[in-house]
Amino acid sequence: MSTETIVLAYSGGLDTSVILKWLKLKGYAVVAYVADVGQEEDFDAVRANAEAIGADKVVVQDLKREFVRDYIFPAICGNAVYEGRYLLGTALARPLIAKGQIETALAEGAGWVAHGATGKGNDQVRFELAYWALAPQIRVLAPWKTPEFLARFKGRVDLIEFAKEHGVRIPVTLEKSYSCDENLMHKSYESGILEDPMRRPDPEMFTVTVDPREAPDEETVIELEFKDARPIALRNLSSGEEVHGDELALFQALNELGRKNGIGRIDIVENRFVGIKSRGVYETPGGTILHAALRDLEGIAMDKEVQRLRDMLSPKFAEIIYNGFWFSPEMEFLQGAFERAQRIVDGRVRLALYKGNVTCIGRSSPSSLYDKDLSSMDIEGGFDQTDSRGFIRINALRLKAHKVITDHAHEG
Repeated sequence: MSTETIVLAYSGGLDTSVILKWLKLKGYAVVAYVADVGQEEDFDAVRANAEAIGADKVVVQDLKREFVRDYIFPAICGNAVYEGRYLLGTALARPLIAKGQIETALAEGAGWVAHGATGKGNDQVRFELAYWALAPQIRVLAPWKTPEFLARFKGRVDLIEFAKEHGVRIPVTLEKSYSCDENLMHKSYESGILEDPMRRPDPEMFTVTVDPREAPDEETVIELEFKDARPIALRNLSSGEEVHGDELALFQALNELGRKNGIGRIDIVENRFVGIKSRGVYETPGGTILHAALRDLEGIAMDKEVQRLRDMLSPKFAEIIYNGFWFSPEMEFLQGAFERAQRIVDGRVRLALYKGNVTCIGRSSPSSLYDKDLSSMDIEGGFDQTDSRGFIRINALRLKAHKVITDHAHEG
């Protein structure tokens, strides 16, 4: 039995509710740490439930603004798209939650932190790498990798039976056949019936975005304004509503626009860091809109070679985030490079939102690299077309040499 203090990342769900009770039975003083990263949650109820289970203290921390400013926006600026499709969400929130949890542990004088992530998933890696990067002296208790816990709990049935036995109120039943995670960036669905990759998700599963088929029959036209690749204003040209300056309010407004227009649903099979393929279904309304807008603005305001170099690094950037290395030297390096690339990526992008689609319909920039006269097919615009003859000949040299060599080889 232990009388030490442990800070548990507590969500109020089945796993962490059972883990909280289990830790109390083992003799720990437990601080339940609850991070508000934008999930639809009754935090008063979560606090009350943790206290009813036996938490010695409950800390509820509002991290929404920090999440948008320091995690979501940098990820979108860096074109972080995992395996070409997934804009990330859970992977962005976990390092922030772990950071708040560590700060709470240090403030409370706790020697331990704990989480409810399983030994098969990505979140265990994200939590624990962040813990040790931020506080190497901390001790980590991960129940789903503890023989004693694994001997007692094989899965959801055992967790639910334990909860009933000990009077732990839980918000799930055996009938709920998938798991969810939600934050400002996205809502994810996985496991259970979704483990069949050929089974289409039931329409009623989605709780964030409307079915694109039921979205409005008229497009919503909006305009996003950027400074150094970060959004600073949102104008709904269809309704006249505007948001200026407030990063959190702006992103929440984008989420609402995406929700109403059925934007941001994807269904993929992805590769987990631990080597397992996993089917995930995601709703990312605001992030999808913002991602499309910024990529379009970069086309007019970012130097060609800078953009190419950034896009060469972007898959690695997404992988670093997905795999849990947010607090790492390589992340510091990449973010420094991306911040430099984002300078003077300023301007406005106009978009049409319609039944699940985001279409860029206009863009302008005070730092535009686009020269209308130079690109025109109707006027010279300072471009001497006869120069192209030598340009093509130089680029053809290696092609001609290759043809001669291959013909010679075939003759031999």
